[in-house]
Amino acid sequence: MAERPTRILLVDDEQAILTLLSYPLAQDGYEVVRAADGVEAMARFGETEFDLVVLDVTMPHMDGLEVCRRMRATSSVPIIMLTAKTEEIDKVLGLELGADDYITKPFSIREFRSRVKAALRRSSMVATPAAGERDEVAEPLEAGQLRVDFGKRTVRVRDDLVQTTFVEFEILGLLARSPGRVFTREALLDRIWGDSAYRDPRTIDVHIRHLREKLEHDAKEPEYIFTVRGVGYRFRDRDGAR
Repeated sequence: MAERPTRILLVDDEQAILTLLSYPLAQDGYEVVRAADGVEAMARFGETEFDLVVLDVTMPHMDGLEVCRRMRATSSVPIIMLTAKTEEIDKVLGLELGADDYITKPFSIREFRSRVKAALRRSSMVATPAAGERDEVAEPLEAGQLRVDFGKRTVRVRDDLVQTTFVEFEILGLLARSPGRVFTREALLDRIWGDSAYRDPRTIDVHIRHLREKLEHDAKEPEYIFTVRGVGYRFRDRDGAR
């Protein structure tokens, strides 16, 4: 049986934008399913499997933030939010609700295609470690009461299964495989997204905060992921030292 083409759900209440963005996606060989509002988006999402969702924030009936929240409750599908320049709070809220990336309007078709390809590339592969890390990836990593299984892409803390988004798992895996090493926000953006262009470094801060809320007893007194002020983040040392 032939593999189906990569399927993308494109959601925006402006017909002109749906048409504008559908064309380059179709040119790149993707199957595009369009929805004009949040209610229709949820209906289409329930009918078939998608590889990526591109979701506008401001829509009638049900806005993109609520759609993101509902989709993320049942699926880890990559979600890219489309936001206007004045909607800074919506970028943060979208990331808080589990979006993987966002694009600020106005944007170029070149940027749009690049971000779509990057999101699909990330979701189609298990994190590829750097040279020298490969032998460690096959085996689950344990640190204190945290266990990261790279093969199964699962995270457990204090014996409880923790649900992480694709990006959260990638960030955690990258940090945990290099205990004690400090990563700048830009380095994390480059390693996880493929580049740091167009992206606000604060994106990393939101995902780190999410991870801490899921992993730590007290997010303000972390045991696993530490802030290095003015630089970035690091995972606890191998001996557990902070």
